[in-house]
Amino acid sequence: MVERLSTGVEGIDKLLQGGIPRGFFVAVTGEPGCGKTILSIHFIAKGIEEGDKCVYVTTEESRSSIVTQAQMLGMNLKKPMEENRLIIIDALMGLDERWSLKALDVEQLLEMVISAKKELGYGRARLVVDSMSAFWLDRPVMARRLSYTVKKVLAKWDFTTLAVSQYAITTSEAFGWGIEHVADGIIRFRRIIRNGVLQRYVLIEKMRQTNHSTVIHGIEIIPDKGLVVKSPAHITREDFALPPEVTRKIMSAKKKKEEEVQ
Repeated sequence: MVERLSTGVEGIDKLLQGGIPRGFFVAVTGEPGCGKTILSIHFIAKGIEEGDKCVYVTTEESRSSIVTQAQMLGMNLKKPMEENRLIIIDALMGLDERWSLKALDVEQLLEMVISAKKELGYGRARLVVDSMSAFWLDRPVMARRLSYTVKKVLAKWDFTTLAVSQYAITTSEAFGWGIEHVADGIIRFRRIIRNGVLQRYVLIEKMRQTNHSTVIHGIEIIPDKGLVVKSPAHITREDFALPPEVTRKIMSAKKKKEEEVQ
């Protein structure tokens, strides 16, 4: 039987036959403001509740920002940090302290994550890297190779990992080509503006060893509760589509950039 780890969000667990298989490297993808960090906080908070060794790497918010955001969602991360049950590695502020990354370097990331696991002790572990995209923004063609390296190393340390991958609002495409191919699973968040209101969605695009849902669902983020999955959504490709002229300009610029890389 496959051992599964709860994501901390009941509705997403239901879409995944109960959760993410232990040891998986899962890409959490989507545009800014979709709910990726919220899911990541849920995942870590649930791990703390279940006694897992938990590590959270934040590249786009400070450590204090993650703690504050969790508190607004009704989750306390400060206490488990003080009790050495959670380590949050700050890769944004460049602080001169033990659990801060000075540079967005994959080797340094892995060294610090492994040091954190040793500090927390033996046992089942959870890791969030929010986001992995930050480590290859200046060299996107390296995304697949770097993702594979991270996945291979982390598997040896009993980590079940959520690797956040940022998507561009304009194209809904990743900054880099590769993490989705390497990942054992893909949890895809989407967003649209409909009638002047931001609406968010989630879709399980891939999860090995799992008879997962293939239906897109609406989601809501509620203060003191967090991420809630709603009923299946009735949307079409056109809801996410850009105007044709904008799409042509983006594709032309993308083609030119790829030719320059070659």
